[in-house]
Amino acid sequence: MPEGKISDFLTGKFVNDTPEEYVRQNIEKALVRQYKYPAKDCEPEFAIRVGSSRKRVDIVVFDKNSDHRQAHAYLLVETKKADIKPTHRTEGVDQLQSYMAACLNVQYGMWTNGDDRICFAKRADGKGGWTFDEIIDIPAFGQTEEDAQRPKRRDLKVATADNLLFAFRRCHNYIAAHEGKQKTEAFWELLKLIFTKIEDERSPSINFYATPSERANAAVATAAKKRIQELFTKKVVLKYPTIFDARDTTIDLQSGVVAYVVSQLQGYSLLASPVDVKGVAYEEIVGSNLRGDRGEFFTPRNACRMAVTMIDPRPDERLLDPSCGTGGFLITAMNHALDYIERTERKQWLDPANGSDAERQELYRRRSEYLSQFVHGIDLNPALVRAAKMNMVMNNDGSGGLWQANTLENPHKWNAGLRTQIPLGSIDVIVSNPPFGTRIPIDDEDTLSQYELAATWDQDDDGNWSLRRDRSGNAVLQKSQPPEILFIERSLQLLKPGTGRMAMVIPNGILNNPGLAYVRHWLLRRAQILAVVDMHRDLFQPGNDTQTSMVLMRRLSAQEVVEAEGAGLDYPIFMAVAEKIGHDKRGNVIYRRTQDGSDSLVKRIETVNEIDQTTGAEVLRTIEVTERQIDDELSEVATSYLHWLSEQR
Repeated sequence: MPEGKISDFLTGKFVNDTPEEYVRQNIEKALVRQYKYPAKDCEPEFAIRVGSSRKRVDIVVFDKNSDHRQAHAYLLVETKKADIKPTHRTEGVDQLQSYMAACLNVQYGMWTNGDDRICFAKRADGKGGWTFDEIIDIPAFGQTEEDAQRPKRRDLKVATADNLLFAFRRCHNYIAAHEGKQKTEAFWELLKLIFTKIEDERSPSINFYATPSERANAAVATAAKKRIQELFTKKVVLKYPTIFDARDTTIDLQSGVVAYVVSQLQGYSLLASPVDVKGVAYEEIVGSNLRGDRGEFFTPRNACRMAVTMIDPRPDERLLDPSCGTGGFLITAMNHALDYIERTERKQWLDPANGSDAERQELYRRRSEYLSQFVHGIDLNPALVRAAKMNMVMNNDGSGGLWQANTLENPHKWNAGLRTQIPLGSIDVIVSNPPFGTRIPIDDEDTLSQYELAATWDQDDDGNWSLRRDRSGNAVLQKSQPPEILFIERSLQLLKPGTGRMAMVIPNGILNNPGLAYVRHWLLRRAQILAVVDMHRDLFQPGNDTQTSMVLMRRLSAQEVVEAEGAGLDYPIFMAVAEKIGHDKRGNVIYRRTQDGSDSLVKRIETVNEIDQTTGAEVLRTIEVTERQIDDELSEVATSYLHWLSEQR
């Protein structure tokens, strides 16, 4: 693949990799995978005659099995880069409508720049001309226009590529523009509607919708808001009182804004859409609104997947992230265990693709048991905890195990529920990216007094370390300590002695700074280091260039601690350097190239959840996907570790 080119989804031909092309490729995938139009009936860059000129339409969908001729065009799509607005004089919706008018049999059109999306139906005006009615969505293949405007369960579409991200961003921007709210306020109101959408999908009938007249007319839109408010009050607030308290039971948006946002989301199945698609969309909008000033930098999904694959949490193991943020790391680990449940259950089904009612009920029971009893998270920031609960509900649930608390504080100060649920020494697996930085030191003496790593350490001439003690025999505390050091000790305290293990992002300064040698001395006498993966310094870019490592460790048993303090323990450690992490310091994706400099293409089989068009039930289907290979070594690191681990046994 030549420099600066990508492979077109519909044709496989090389096209320029531009911002406009990014939008078009997402829409091409949506037309085939979401709207179910046959790829052979779609063509990009199709030339049509407009008056005496010839123009190229970005995407044309033709009548089923027809020749690709202007007379057979059914749907036109114009895609633009993000900074082209619908009102643009030459490239806005007027351009699309002129193309639709020139194609006698075209019925529908879509104009989008990713952030804006406008759909039209072409109608005869009775005077030999045309009108263009704005509609909520174009019909899917074989779907009526009426059903597209108010979808039934069987009509809900599984989100693909970045189209759900576009929809979330579109909704958030619309709220911010029309309500005069701050970004964070707009974000929380959007999340109320997303939550309502998810809970409505769990019901037998679909009531999360807005009609074209409700979206077009502010007076009529009051009916839509009343309907959605009732869903929110009865299905969301009552079910999630820990997320929405008594003061937060109203959707604080104008009726017209509610109708618009609902219209943008109503065609998707958020429950059936792939976890990664939802995760990318959710975490981007969360990150742009809630990224804090306390060293919170959300762990990239590829790093989460690497660590979780290596630590391998199982369904019978209690899982915890003691600094869970918005829940991305925890959700990756949770879904890893859920996949294990799914695989083992389906192997016992007579038909692994479609189990009986009893078989599905047992799968649901096992999943529910795991989510309600084995998944836990703690974070100090109440806004992040709330966002994490919402994130988990959108990704299989498990939100009941999340707590707002100061993990580093004395557990006696935790509320009774948290102390009961997560006593020290009770956790099997921890995944964590704790906040780090000298700008957020822990200087509370009561907190510091819990930790040996908060004390002052002395080294003798033989290189041995020991705690400095006062005349009363008490450890002499340092004035302050950065939180990442204390999180190491607290996480080990939470793990089960002898078997508990964890994967943690640790700044490299802790691993190689001579002034922190006492931390390494202490750690090697409390834990078995399983693996150290030196991550590229761009991992958290853009935003933070701290160089980190992913460290896997197991808490030693009491007997092993005695041995480690004495002669020491001798064991192998897996070590790797991840030189490629899939993006540069600006956050731009980097793709892998072959020896001759062309892009490396990969094919993979992807299992997707879809909505059966007849029954409305979720079904599994496999599709083959060809795409450019991201230059990311983290999955290879995980594979190498598992291979190395098998050789040690």
